[in-house]
Amino acid sequence: MKQLRYGGLLLLTILLAGCGEETYLNRVKEQGKLVVVTRNAPTTYYVDRDGKTGFEYDLVSAFADDLGVELELMVRNNPAEILSLLEEGKVDLAAASLTRTEQRKDRYRFSDSYQQVTQQVVCRRGGAYPEEPEDLVGLSLTVPSETSYVDQLQRLQEEVPELTWEVDAEHDTEYLLERVWRRKLDCTVADSNIVKVNQRYMPELLVRFDISKPQPLAWAMPAEAHGLQSAVNNWLSGFRDDGVLEHLINKYYGFIEVFDYVDTRAFKRKVKRVLPTYKAMFQAAGRKYGIDWILLAAQAYQESHWDRLARSPTGVRGIMMLTRTTAREVGVSSRLDPEQSIMGGAKYLANLLGRLPDEISEPDRTWIALAAYNVGMGHVYDARKLAREQGMDPNLWHEFREVLPLLSQKKYYKDLRYGYARGSEPVRYVRRIRNYHDMLLQALKVE
Repeated sequence: MKQLRYGGLLLLTILLAGCGEETYLNRVKEQGKLVVVTRNAPTTYYVDRDGKTGFEYDLVSAFADDLGVELELMVRNNPAEILSLLEEGKVDLAAASLTRTEQRKDRYRFSDSYQQVTQQVVCRRGGAYPEEPEDLVGLSLTVPSETSYVDQLQRLQEEVPELTWEVDAEHDTEYLLERVWRRKLDCTVADSNIVKVNQRYMPELLVRFDISKPQPLAWAMPAEAHGLQSAVNNWLSGFRDDGVLEHLINKYYGFIEVFDYVDTRAFKRKVKRVLPTYKAMFQAAGRKYGIDWILLAAQAYQESHWDRLARSPTGVRGIMMLTRTTAREVGVSSRLDPEQSIMGGAKYLANLLGRLPDEISEPDRTWIALAAYNVGMGHVYDARKLAREQGMDPNLWHEFREVLPLLSQKKYYKDLRYGYARGSEPVRYVRRIRNYHDMLLQALKVE
Protein backbone atom coordinates (compact mmCIF):
# COMPACT_ATOMS: atom_id res chain seq x y z
CA MET A 1 0.00 0.00 0.00
CA LYS A 2 2.88 2.37 0.90
CA GLN A 3 4.53 1.62 -2.45
CA LEU A 4 1.31 2.46 -4.29
CA ARG A 5 0.91 5.66 -2.30
CA TYR A 6 4.52 6.64 -3.02
CA GLY A 7 4.11 5.83 -6.71
CA GLY A 8 0.98 7.92 -6.89
CA LEU A 9 2.67 10.91 -5.25
CA LEU A 10 5.63 10.62 -7.62
CA LEU A 11 3.32 10.55 -10.65
CA LEU A 12 1.40 13.56 -9.31
CA THR A 13 4.67 15.47 -8.78
CA ILE A 14 5.77 14.76 -12.35
CA LEU A 15 2.40 15.81 -13.74
CA LEU A 16 2.39 19.02 -11.71
CA ALA A 17 5.94 19.81 -12.82
CA GLY A 18 4.94 19.26 -16.43
CA CYS A 19 1.89 21.44 -15.88
CA GLY A 20 4.13 24.18 -14.46
CA GLU A 21 6.35 24.04 -17.50
CA GLU A 22 3.44 24.41 -19.88
CA THR A 23 1.80 27.07 -17.68
CA TYR A 24 4.79 29.45 -17.87
CA LEU A 25 5.20 29.15 -21.63
CA ASN A 26 1.43 29.27 -22.20
CA ARG A 27 1.20 32.41 -20.09
CA VAL A 28 3.75 34.13 -22.31
CA LYS A 29 1.81 33.08 -25.41
CA GLU A 30 -1.57 34.05 -23.93
CA GLN A 31 -0.30 37.48 -22.93
CA GLY A 32 1.06 37.86 -26.44
CA LYS A 33 4.35 39.30 -25.30
CA LEU A 34 7.82 38.25 -24.15
CA VAL A 35 9.24 40.65 -21.56
CA VAL A 36 13.02 40.84 -21.94
CA VAL A 37 15.63 42.85 -20.07
CA THR A 38 18.91 43.85 -21.75
CA ARG A 39 21.64 46.46 -21.56
CA ASN A 40 22.20 49.48 -23.78
CA ALA A 41 25.65 48.60 -25.12
CA PRO A 42 27.41 47.90 -28.44
CA THR A 43 27.34 44.14 -27.84
CA THR A 44 23.69 43.92 -26.77
CA TYR A 45 21.19 46.60 -27.79
CA TYR A 46 21.40 50.14 -29.14
CA VAL A 47 19.68 52.48 -31.58
CA ASP A 48 21.42 53.61 -34.77
CA ARG A 49 20.26 55.58 -37.80
CA ASP A 50 18.07 52.67 -38.93
CA GLY A 51 16.44 52.09 -35.53
CA LYS A 52 16.85 49.38 -32.88
CA THR A 53 19.71 46.97 -33.38
CA GLY A 54 22.41 44.97 -31.59
CA PHE A 55 23.43 41.31 -31.42
CA GLU A 56 21.25 40.38 -28.43
CA TYR A 57 18.34 42.46 -29.74
CA ASP A 58 18.37 40.72 -33.12
CA LEU A 59 18.68 37.32 -31.47
CA VAL A 60 15.82 37.75 -29.01
CA SER A 61 13.63 39.44 -31.65
CA ALA A 62 13.98 36.35 -33.83
CA PHE A 63 12.94 34.14 -30.89
CA ALA A 64 9.89 36.31 -30.09
CA ASP A 65 8.87 36.16 -33.76
CA ASP A 66 9.17 32.39 -33.66
CA LEU A 67 6.90 32.25 -30.60
CA GLY A 68 4.46 34.56 -32.36
CA VAL A 69 4.50 37.16 -29.58
CA GLU A 70 5.47 40.80 -29.25
CA LEU A 71 8.86 41.69 -27.79
CA GLU A 72 8.64 44.05 -24.82
CA LEU A 73 12.08 45.39 -23.97
CA MET A 74 13.33 46.72 -20.65
CA VAL A 75 16.78 48.33 -20.47
CA ARG A 76 18.92 48.32 -17.33
CA ASN A 77 22.47 49.48 -16.73
CA ASN A 78 24.23 46.53 -15.14
CA PRO A 79 23.96 42.83 -14.31
CA ALA A 80 22.85 43.52 -10.72
CA GLU A 81 19.72 45.34 -11.90
CA ILE A 82 19.09 42.76 -14.60
CA LEU A 83 19.32 39.79 -12.25
CA SER A 84 17.15 41.62 -9.71
CA LEU A 85 14.34 41.85 -12.27
CA LEU A 86 14.61 38.10 -12.82
CA GLU A 87 14.46 37.45 -9.07
CA GLU A 88 11.33 39.61 -8.77
CA GLY A 89 9.64 37.87 -11.69
CA LYS A 90 9.22 41.11 -13.62
CA VAL A 91 10.80 39.77 -16.80
CA ASP A 92 10.64 36.47 -18.66
CA LEU A 93 14.18 36.49 -19.96
CA ALA A 94 17.49 38.37 -19.71
CA ALA A 95 19.39 38.79 -22.97
CA ALA A 96 22.38 40.82 -21.86
CA SER A 97 25.66 39.00 -22.60
CA LEU A 98 25.45 37.16 -19.29
CA THR A 99 27.97 34.46 -18.50
CA ARG A 100 26.47 31.17 -17.38
CA THR A 101 28.29 30.37 -14.12
CA GLU A 102 27.78 27.64 -11.52
CA GLN A 103 26.78 30.25 -8.93
CA ARG A 104 24.12 31.74 -11.19
CA LYS A 105 22.79 28.33 -12.23
CA ASP A 106 21.72 27.80 -8.61
CA ARG A 107 19.37 30.81 -8.84
CA TYR A 108 18.23 31.02 -12.46
CA ARG A 109 17.54 28.87 -15.47
CA PHE A 110 19.89 29.33 -18.42
CA SER A 111 19.64 28.61 -22.11
CA ASP A 112 22.25 26.72 -24.06
CA SER A 113 25.26 28.86 -24.94
CA TYR A 114 25.33 30.93 -28.13
CA GLN A 115 28.80 32.47 -27.80
CA GLN A 116 32.09 31.94 -25.92
CA VAL A 117 34.03 34.77 -24.24
CA THR A 118 37.15 35.12 -22.09
CA GLN A 119 37.55 37.46 -19.13
CA GLN A 120 40.45 39.87 -19.64
CA VAL A 121 42.30 42.42 -17.53
CA VAL A 122 42.20 45.70 -19.43
CA CYS A 123 44.43 48.73 -18.67
CA ARG A 124 45.53 51.81 -20.62
CA ARG A 125 48.50 52.26 -22.91
CA GLY A 126 51.14 54.17 -20.99
CA GLY A 127 49.56 53.21 -17.68
CA ALA A 128 49.65 50.18 -15.41
CA TYR A 129 51.33 47.10 -16.88
CA PRO A 130 50.32 44.00 -14.89
CA GLU A 131 51.37 40.73 -16.48
CA GLU A 132 49.89 38.30 -13.93
CA PRO A 133 47.41 38.39 -11.03
CA GLU A 134 50.14 39.25 -8.47
CA ASP A 135 50.83 42.49 -10.36
CA LEU A 136 47.27 43.70 -9.73
CA VAL A 137 48.01 44.14 -6.03
CA GLY A 138 48.09 47.85 -5.22
CA LEU A 139 46.38 48.94 -8.46
CA SER A 140 42.97 50.62 -8.63
CA LEU A 141 40.83 47.83 -10.03
CA THR A 142 37.03 48.14 -10.30
CA VAL A 143 34.41 45.78 -11.78
CA PRO A 144 30.59 45.91 -11.97
CA SER A 145 28.72 44.17 -9.15
CA GLU A 146 26.89 40.85 -9.60
CA THR A 147 29.16 39.91 -12.51
CA SER A 148 31.14 36.79 -13.29
CA TYR A 149 34.20 39.06 -13.00
CA VAL A 150 33.65 39.22 -9.24
CA ASP A 151 33.42 35.43 -9.03
CA GLN A 152 36.64 35.03 -10.98
CA LEU A 153 38.51 37.61 -8.91
CA GLN A 154 37.41 35.83 -5.74
CA ARG A 155 38.94 32.62 -7.08
CA LEU A 156 42.17 34.50 -7.89
CA GLN A 157 42.16 35.93 -4.37
CA GLU A 158 42.51 32.42 -2.98
CA GLU A 159 45.89 32.27 -4.74
CA VAL A 160 46.79 35.94 -4.16
CA PRO A 161 45.31 36.93 -0.77
CA GLU A 162 46.58 40.53 -1.10
CA LEU A 163 44.48 41.08 -4.22
CA THR A 164 41.68 43.65 -3.72
CA TRP A 165 39.19 45.41 -5.96
CA GLU A 166 36.23 47.77 -5.83
CA VAL A 167 32.72 46.81 -6.92
CA ASP A 168 30.54 49.34 -8.78
CA ALA A 169 26.83 48.70 -8.23
CA GLU A 170 25.65 51.47 -10.54
CA HIS A 171 27.63 51.19 -13.78
CA ASP A 172 28.39 48.62 -16.46
CA THR A 173 31.51 47.28 -18.09
CA GLU A 174 31.56 49.86 -20.88
CA TYR A 175 31.49 52.71 -18.36
CA LEU A 176 34.43 51.26 -16.45
CA LEU A 177 36.40 50.72 -19.66
CA GLU A 178 35.93 54.42 -20.39
CA ARG A 179 37.10 55.24 -16.84
CA VAL A 180 40.28 53.29 -17.55
CA TRP A 181 40.66 55.06 -20.90
CA ARG A 182 40.30 58.45 -19.18
CA ARG A 183 42.97 57.45 -16.62
CA LYS A 184 40.47 57.47 -13.72
CA LEU A 185 41.16 53.78 -13.03
CA ASP A 186 44.25 51.67 -13.51
CA CYS A 187 42.41 48.60 -14.79
CA THR A 188 39.13 46.72 -15.02
CA VAL A 189 37.97 43.29 -16.16
CA ALA A 190 35.84 42.76 -19.27
CA ASP A 191 34.67 39.98 -21.55
CA SER A 192 36.70 39.60 -24.75
CA ASN A 193 33.79 40.46 -27.07
CA ILE A 194 33.18 43.73 -25.19
CA VAL A 195 36.87 44.58 -25.31
CA LYS A 196 37.10 44.03 -29.07
CA VAL A 197 34.25 46.39 -29.82
CA ASN A 198 35.34 49.13 -27.43
CA GLN A 199 38.99 49.14 -28.48
CA ARG A 200 37.89 50.62 -31.80
CA TYR A 201 36.48 53.67 -30.01
CA MET A 202 39.14 53.87 -27.27
CA PRO A 203 42.31 52.61 -28.98
CA GLU A 204 44.53 53.16 -25.96
CA LEU A 205 42.83 50.28 -24.10
CA LEU A 206 45.10 47.25 -23.90
CA VAL A 207 44.48 43.67 -22.82
CA ARG A 208 47.17 42.74 -20.31
CA PHE A 209 46.24 39.08 -19.71
CA ASP A 210 43.31 36.64 -19.51
CA ILE A 211 41.96 35.60 -16.12
CA SER A 212 39.60 32.87 -17.27
CA LYS A 213 39.20 30.10 -19.77
CA PRO A 214 36.51 30.56 -22.46
CA GLN A 215 33.10 30.87 -20.82
CA PRO A 216 29.58 30.48 -22.25
CA LEU A 217 27.21 33.40 -22.80
CA ALA A 218 23.55 32.45 -22.39
CA TRP A 219 20.10 33.86 -21.71
CA ALA A 220 18.88 33.77 -18.11
CA MET A 221 15.29 33.01 -17.02
CA PRO A 222 13.41 32.80 -13.72
CA ALA A 223 13.82 29.52 -11.82
CA GLU A 224 10.24 28.46 -12.59
CA ALA A 225 10.52 29.04 -16.36
CA HIS A 226 11.04 25.35 -17.28
CA GLY A 227 8.88 25.43 -20.38
CA LEU A 228 10.38 28.68 -21.63
CA GLN A 229 13.87 27.26 -21.19
CA SER A 230 12.95 24.23 -23.31
CA ALA A 231 11.38 26.44 -25.98
CA VAL A 232 14.50 28.66 -26.13
CA ASN A 233 16.86 25.70 -26.42
CA ASN A 234 14.79 24.00 -29.13
CA TRP A 235 14.61 27.23 -31.11
CA LEU A 236 18.31 28.03 -30.59
CA SER A 237 19.28 24.57 -31.84
CA GLY A 238 17.40 25.13 -35.11
CA PHE A 239 18.69 28.71 -35.37
CA ARG A 240 22.24 27.38 -35.13
CA ASP A 241 21.69 24.42 -37.47
CA ASP A 242 20.20 26.70 -40.13
CA GLY A 243 23.35 28.87 -40.06
CA VAL A 244 21.44 31.97 -38.93
CA LEU A 245 23.32 32.26 -35.63
CA GLU A 246 26.66 32.21 -37.43
CA HIS A 247 25.36 34.82 -39.85
CA LEU A 248 24.31 37.05 -36.92
CA ILE A 249 27.67 36.67 -35.18
CA ASN A 250 29.37 37.58 -38.44
CA LYS A 251 27.15 40.64 -38.79
CA TYR A 252 28.28 42.09 -35.47
CA TYR A 253 31.75 40.58 -34.94
CA GLY A 254 32.95 39.22 -38.28
CA PHE A 255 34.59 42.47 -39.35
CA ILE A 256 36.59 42.95 -36.14
CA GLU A 257 40.14 41.97 -36.99
CA VAL A 258 43.31 41.92 -34.90
CA PHE A 259 43.46 45.28 -33.19
CA ASP A 260 45.75 47.83 -34.84
CA TYR A 261 46.51 50.66 -32.42
CA VAL A 262 48.54 52.80 -34.83
CA ASP A 263 46.00 52.52 -37.66
CA THR A 264 43.08 53.32 -35.35
CA ARG A 265 44.81 56.40 -33.96
CA ALA A 266 45.60 57.66 -37.47
CA PHE A 267 42.01 57.05 -38.57
CA LYS A 268 40.58 59.02 -35.63
CA ARG A 269 42.87 61.97 -36.38
CA LYS A 270 41.88 62.03 -40.05
CA VAL A 271 38.16 61.88 -39.21
CA LYS A 272 38.63 65.25 -37.51
CA ARG A 273 41.16 66.85 -39.84
CA VAL A 274 40.57 65.44 -43.34
CA LEU A 275 37.03 64.07 -43.62
CA PRO A 276 35.32 67.52 -43.34
CA THR A 277 37.00 68.50 -46.64
CA TYR A 278 35.29 65.66 -48.51
CA LYS A 279 32.16 65.02 -46.45
CA ALA A 280 29.78 66.94 -48.77
CA MET A 281 31.23 65.09 -51.79
CA PHE A 282 30.59 61.69 -50.20
CA GLN A 283 27.07 62.78 -49.27
CA ALA A 284 26.31 64.01 -52.81
CA ALA A 285 27.59 60.77 -54.36
CA GLY A 286 25.65 58.72 -51.84
CA ARG A 287 22.40 60.54 -52.65
CA LYS A 288 22.90 60.22 -56.39
CA TYR A 289 23.59 56.48 -56.39
CA GLY A 290 21.58 55.37 -53.36
CA ILE A 291 24.60 54.30 -51.30
CA ASP A 292 25.30 55.07 -47.64
CA TRP A 293 27.74 58.00 -47.77
CA ILE A 294 29.47 56.78 -44.60
CA LEU A 295 30.15 53.46 -46.30
CA LEU A 296 31.65 55.33 -49.28
CA ALA A 297 33.84 57.34 -46.91
CA ALA A 298 34.97 54.15 -45.16
CA GLN A 299 35.76 52.54 -48.51
CA ALA A 300 37.71 55.61 -49.61
CA TYR A 301 39.74 55.50 -46.41
CA GLN A 302 40.62 51.87 -47.07
CA GLU A 303 41.57 52.75 -50.64
CA SER A 304 43.63 55.91 -50.09
CA HIS A 305 43.39 57.12 -46.47
CA TRP A 306 41.52 60.07 -48.03
CA ASP A 307 44.60 61.17 -49.97
CA ARG A 308 43.47 62.70 -53.28
CA LEU A 309 46.97 62.19 -54.74
CA ALA A 310 47.29 58.57 -53.67
CA ARG A 311 48.95 56.22 -56.15
CA SER A 312 49.57 52.48 -55.95
CA PRO A 313 52.43 50.52 -57.58
CA THR A 314 49.86 49.14 -60.07
CA GLY A 315 48.84 52.61 -61.27
CA VAL A 316 45.44 53.11 -59.62
CA ARG A 317 45.04 56.68 -58.41
CA GLY A 318 42.98 59.12 -56.40
CA ILE A 319 40.74 58.96 -53.36
CA MET A 320 38.76 55.99 -54.74
CA MET A 321 41.86 54.48 -56.42
CA LEU A 322 40.35 54.03 -59.88
CA THR A 323 42.13 52.29 -62.74
CA ARG A 324 42.34 54.12 -66.05
CA THR A 325 39.83 51.68 -67.55
CA THR A 326 37.32 52.11 -64.74
CA ALA A 327 37.73 55.87 -64.80
CA ARG A 328 36.82 55.92 -68.51
CA GLU A 329 33.83 53.64 -67.91
CA VAL A 330 32.35 55.95 -65.26
CA GLY A 331 33.19 59.22 -67.04
CA VAL A 332 36.06 60.43 -64.85
CA SER A 333 38.49 62.61 -66.78
CA SER A 334 40.82 63.33 -63.84
CA ARG A 335 41.35 60.68 -61.22
CA LEU A 336 43.14 63.22 -59.01
CA ASP A 337 40.06 65.45 -58.84
CA PRO A 338 38.51 64.32 -55.53
CA GLU A 339 34.95 65.19 -56.52
CA GLN A 340 35.20 63.28 -59.79
CA SER A 341 36.91 60.34 -58.09
CA ILE A 342 34.31 60.03 -55.34
CA MET A 343 31.42 60.32 -57.78
CA GLY A 344 33.08 57.85 -60.14
CA GLY A 345 33.79 55.36 -57.37
CA ALA A 346 30.17 55.54 -56.17
CA LYS A 347 28.92 55.03 -59.74
CA TYR A 348 31.19 52.02 -60.20
CA LEU A 349 30.05 50.47 -56.91
CA ALA A 350 26.41 51.07 -57.88
CA ASN A 351 27.07 49.31 -61.19
CA LEU A 352 28.56 46.33 -59.38
CA LEU A 353 25.57 46.17 -57.04
CA GLY A 354 23.28 46.15 -60.06
CA ARG A 355 25.16 43.31 -61.73
CA LEU A 356 24.73 40.90 -58.83
CA PRO A 357 21.87 38.36 -58.92
CA ASP A 358 18.57 39.50 -57.39
CA GLU A 359 18.58 36.69 -54.83
CA ILE A 360 21.45 38.31 -52.87
CA SER A 361 19.93 40.46 -50.14
CA GLU A 362 21.45 43.15 -47.94
CA PRO A 363 23.83 43.49 -46.25
CA ASP A 364 25.51 40.56 -48.06
CA ARG A 365 24.88 42.26 -51.40
CA THR A 366 26.99 45.26 -50.38
CA TRP A 367 29.85 43.14 -49.00
CA ILE A 368 30.01 41.03 -52.17
CA ALA A 369 29.88 44.15 -54.37
CA LEU A 370 32.77 45.64 -52.39
CA ALA A 371 34.72 42.41 -52.94
CA ALA A 372 34.05 42.82 -56.67
CA TYR A 373 35.35 46.42 -56.49
CA ASN A 374 38.59 45.00 -55.15
CA VAL A 375 39.09 41.79 -57.13
CA GLY A 376 36.80 42.22 -60.16
CA MET A 377 33.33 40.92 -60.93
CA GLY A 378 34.69 38.06 -63.05
CA HIS A 379 36.44 36.54 -60.05
CA VAL A 380 33.29 37.05 -57.98
CA TYR A 381 31.33 35.05 -60.54
CA ASP A 382 34.02 32.35 -60.42
CA ALA A 383 33.87 32.29 -56.61
CA ARG A 384 30.08 31.96 -56.71
CA LYS A 385 30.42 28.93 -58.97
CA LEU A 386 33.07 27.47 -56.69
CA ALA A 387 30.91 28.12 -53.61
CA ARG A 388 28.08 26.06 -55.05
CA GLU A 389 30.51 23.26 -55.89
CA GLN A 390 31.78 23.32 -52.30
CA GLY A 391 28.26 23.16 -50.88
CA MET A 392 28.39 26.77 -49.69
CA ASP A 393 25.77 29.48 -50.14
CA PRO A 394 27.18 32.09 -52.59
CA ASN A 395 24.54 34.61 -51.46
CA LEU A 396 25.77 34.79 -47.86
CA TRP A 397 28.95 36.78 -47.29
CA HIS A 398 30.10 34.73 -44.29
CA GLU A 399 30.12 31.60 -46.50
CA PHE A 400 31.22 33.31 -49.72
CA ARG A 401 34.29 34.80 -48.00
CA GLU A 402 35.46 31.28 -47.09
CA VAL A 403 35.63 30.41 -50.78
CA LEU A 404 37.41 33.52 -52.11
CA PRO A 405 40.90 32.52 -50.84
CA LEU A 406 40.62 29.28 -52.85
CA LEU A 407 40.99 31.36 -56.03
CA SER A 408 44.75 31.42 -55.41
CA GLN A 409 45.02 27.62 -55.35
CA LYS A 410 45.69 25.99 -58.72
CA LYS A 411 43.53 22.92 -58.08
CA TYR A 412 40.55 25.28 -57.81
CA TYR A 413 41.30 28.13 -60.24
CA LYS A 414 42.54 25.96 -63.13
CA ASP A 415 38.97 25.12 -64.15
CA LEU A 416 37.51 28.59 -63.56
CA ARG A 417 36.85 31.05 -66.37
CA TYR A 418 38.88 33.95 -64.94
CA GLY A 419 41.59 31.84 -63.34
CA TYR A 420 43.94 32.88 -60.55
CA ALA A 421 43.21 35.70 -58.11
CA ARG A 422 44.62 36.77 -54.75
CA GLY A 423 41.35 35.80 -53.11
CA SER A 424 42.37 36.65 -49.56
CA GLU A 425 42.71 40.34 -50.47
CA PRO A 426 38.98 41.07 -51.02
CA VAL A 427 38.21 39.31 -47.72
CA ARG A 428 40.60 41.63 -45.86
CA TYR A 429 39.37 44.58 -47.93
CA VAL A 430 35.73 44.11 -46.93
CA ARG A 431 36.62 43.39 -43.30
CA ARG A 432 38.60 46.63 -43.03
CA ILE A 433 35.87 48.71 -44.69
CA ARG A 434 33.31 47.31 -42.28
CA ASN A 435 35.63 48.12 -39.40
CA TYR A 436 36.20 51.72 -40.60
CA HIS A 437 32.47 52.12 -41.27
CA ASP A 438 31.64 51.06 -37.74
CA MET A 439 34.27 53.35 -36.19
CA LEU A 440 33.11 56.23 -38.38
CA LEU A 441 29.50 55.75 -37.26
CA GLN A 442 30.63 56.01 -33.65
CA ALA A 443 32.86 59.03 -34.31
CA LEU A 444 30.09 60.93 -36.09
CA LYS A 445 27.66 60.09 -33.28
CA VAL A 446 30.00 61.80 -30.81
CA GLU A 447 30.24 65.00 -32.85
